[in-house]
Parts: sequence; structure tokens; C-alpha cells
Amino acid sequence: MDVMSLLLLVAGSTAVSAAARRTPVPAPLLVVAAGLAVSYVPGVPVYTLAPHIVLPLILPPLLYTAAIDSSYLGLRAQLRPIALLSVGYVLFATFVVGWALYLLVPGLSLTAALVFGAVVAPPDAVAATAVARRVGLPSRITTILQGESLLNDATAITAFRVALAAAVGEGATWAGGIGEFLLAAFGGLVFGLVLMVPLHWLRTHVKEALLQNTLSLLIPFVAYATAEQVHASGVIAVVVVALCLGHRAWEVDFATRLQEGAVWRMVAFVLEAAVFALIGLQLPIVLRGLGEYAGAEAVWYALAVFAVVVVARFVWVYPAALLPPLLSARIREREGSPGWKSPFVIAWAGMRGVVSLAIAFSIPLSADGTDFPQRNLLLFLTFTTVIGTLVVQGLTLPPLIRLLKIPGRDIQAETLAEANAQAQASRVAEQRLDELLSDERNALPAPLADRLRTVLERRRNAVWERLGQANPVTGESVDDTYRRLSREMISAERDVFVRLRDARYLDDEMLRTLLRRLDLEEAAAYRETA
Repeated sequence: MDVMSLLLLVAGSTAVSAAARRTPVPAPLLVVAAGLAVSYVPGVPVYTLAPHIVLPLILPPLLYTAAIDSSYLGLRAQLRPIALLSVGYVLFATFVVGWALYLLVPGLSLTAALVFGAVVAPPDAVAATAVARRVGLPSRITTILQGESLLNDATAITAFRVALAAAVGEGATWAGGIGEFLLAAFGGLVFGLVLMVPLHWLRTHVKEALLQNTLSLLIPFVAYATAEQVHASGVIAVVVVALCLGHRAWEVDFATRLQEGAVWRMVAFVLEAAVFALIGLQLPIVLRGLGEYAGAEAVWYALAVFAVVVVARFVWVYPAALLPPLLSARIREREGSPGWKSPFVIAWAGMRGVVSLAIAFSIPLSADGTDFPQRNLLLFLTFTTVIGTLVVQGLTLPPLIRLLKIPGRDIQAETLAEANAQAQASRVAEQRLDELLSDERNALPAPLADRLRTVLERRRNAVWERLGQANPVTGESVDDTYRRLSREMISAERDVFVRLRDARYLDDEMLRTLLRRLDLEEAAAYRETA
């Protein structure tokens, strides 16, 4: 892939993803569809999904940005269902889907079928996070899906390596596979915890925001690559590091947090768009290699595999959700009965994505001088499973949630909790301000002291105002009106500064200094409240 091809991929996928935000269809689906359509346009470059690029270069930053925005406390509270899905379900799906394919395809060995089972077993972190964010799932369901998608790749990759070793005759055993899995899992956990210590020290001692953000961009790649070097799970190492750093992000300088949030949102947006475009662009490559399976037979295999993948998730999710409360009074008292609707949504939200395709393309072209059994068919079935889950489940998930009347986030309760927390913090801050002003070393003119109190009062009242009545004329809350007027005033100032620069009264360096001050004022006045 040359530089121009890469630029076209990034630019095209980003444009489609941005346009998708104006439609009710989730962006991943439109980007995949665009990739499918473009793949048949004459002259379009051939984009090969190279596993040695996707796994170490694309997967780590996507996992990092998803994990650092996740809640460590929330994931810990849902550790049991997350573990049952990210480990138990992946292994269950590997065996069920593999066994079904073994029975379905004549001449396919059981070990080769299990290789495919491991390939399509893990729901994708990118797909799950993107759709969950778009449809506004309840916080508990979103936490479970995010936690599953962050950790299941490690289970699937390990299961794939064990099954592949058995398929190519490298003498893999079940005991060896379990040992490899434990080494990868616990090694990744320990490595992530150890690596987090020096990384957090650097984040709290390097005061330059630019250097901090450079370090932040390197963290996922360093964690993944170094963990893999010692045969630990790079996936788990990245997730552990991100969760720990995100949990202690409050200790980092405010400028770093502001820049880091913007940088990682941009990185995630571009990578997610490019990843889903790559999925769509793989179709011609897959079809060209289908060989003797081209035709109705391949379609039948694809439909059967898709059905098994979907049904197997329901078969696992419902017992995993319903049995623990039935068997444990403690769980029943703490969590209550999950009912049947939430497990249904979790089971239906098992979209597959680029990780499955990347693992499938890493199946060797040959082993001991012969082609891997039915490799091209396995690639085709992986592709159809990924596309099928993204289209069928991704498109139907939002209306399904509305049909089941799954309650979303309680915005009123969240705002009330935010207001109470802000009120407590403001009282402590006001006491601290009075203590400081009582010391003559901190003497301030009365207007400036009043300004500090006014800012504090404004911050305390802003959240409560969101709970109040909207303006009957504009529909805005008091907080919205305040922010809009602040922006209008700042915009007027900005116009004056630009006009003075154009008149050569100010130079460009002074203009940039003045505009940065206004930008910070605008960020404070128009802070994000969602």
C-alpha cells in the first residue's frame, strides 16, 4: 500500500463516517457499506488487511482509547458477567462454532474448524463500543459489553494459537493450551500493573503537556509490544495500563487532560473509520480466493455459520445471566433478577469486527509445504460473519431496544447526583478560599476576591439550573443562555483582535497569544456538559 492509497483510505473513510453522523444509521455500517461499494470501482487500489499491521499497530490504540474512557470501578463491579463473557463465552463459541463447521463442511479437520471457531468467537471492541455509544444503552449493559470487548481478544488470540498449532501438526495439547492461556492472561495482568507504575510516575512528573501527549500516544504500542515479547497478552497489558492510568487521571496536569482527551478522540475517530472501511474493502480479495467453494454451497455455509454464531451467544448468555442469581442469595440480594430483556440485548449485541478478520488473515498460506485446509473458505466465512453481524444485529439493535422498552440512562438522576457532588465540592472550596484570604500573604483586592467567589457560585449553580425550567421563548436553560452570551461576547473580542492584526497594529504572534486566552475563556464558559 503506497502513501497515496493510505491517504485515500483515511480521507474517504473519515468523510463517510462524518456524514453518517447526520443519519440514524450507525457510522460503522455505512463505512463498511461504502468500502464494499468502492471495492468494485475500477482503479481502486487493493487494500490488504495485514495481520502484522492490524494487531500490533491498530488494535492497541483502539483498545487503549476504549479502556481509558471506561470505568475501573464499574468494570470491577461487573467482573463476574464480564469474565463469563470474555473468557467463558469465547471458549464456548470456539468449540460450538468449530464443531458445527466440522460437521457442515466435508473433509474439514476438527482442528481446522476450531481455528475458525476461535477466529469468529470474540465480539469486536470497536463495533460494540461504537454501537453502544450510539444507541444509549443502560450503563450496566454498556459496562458489561465494553468490559467483554476489551478482554475477549486475548482469549480468542490464545485459543487461535493453540488450535492453529494443533492443525499444522506442532503437537499442541490441551494441557499446553491451558498453560499458554494462563501465562498470557496472568502475564498480561502482571505486566500491565508493573508497567503502569513508571508510566504514571512520568505522567505526574513531566509537566509539559506536549511531551505528556507524546508519551500518551506511545503507551499502548509500548505495552502491547513489550508484553508480547515475554509471551504475555499484549491485549490485557494495554487494557490494564489504560484502566489504571484512566482511574488516576485526576493526578495529571489539567492541560494534559484537556489535550489528551482531544487527541485520543481524534485518533479513535480516524482509526475506527479506517478499520471499518478496510472490512468492506476485503470482499474482492476474499471472493477471488474462494476457488471451488464459489456459488450456492458457500452461501449455504455462510448462512449456517451466521445462525450458529448468533444462537450460540444466546445459549451462553441466558444461563450466565440467570443462573448466578438463582444459585446465590448474595448475588440475588445485590443485583436482583436480570429479567429476560437485558440478557437478550447483550446476546444480540455480539457484533464481530476487524479483529476476527485480522486473525483470519494470519492463518498461514502453507504448512509443511501444503496449503492450510480450506483457508480461503475460512476467510470467506469470517468475512460473511463479520458483515452479517454488523448489518443484521447492528441495524436492528436500536429498534430492538425501543421495542423492548429498555430504559436508558436516567439523565435526571445523574444530573441530581452531579449537582449534589458539585455542591459538596463548592462548600469545601469556599472554606479553603476563606482560609487562604485570612492570611495576609494572600491578600487580594475586594473585586478580585469577589470574582473568585462568583466563579465558584456560578459553577455550583450551573448544574442545578439544568434541572430547572427552560426559557419559555428560546427553550434554553439559564446555563445555556449564559454560555451562548459568553460566546457572543468572546466572538466580538476575537473580531476586534483580527481586525487590529489586519491593520498591522498587532503582529501574528501577539494575535495567537490573545486568541489562546479567549479560547480558554470560551472553553470554560462553554464546557461540555453531556
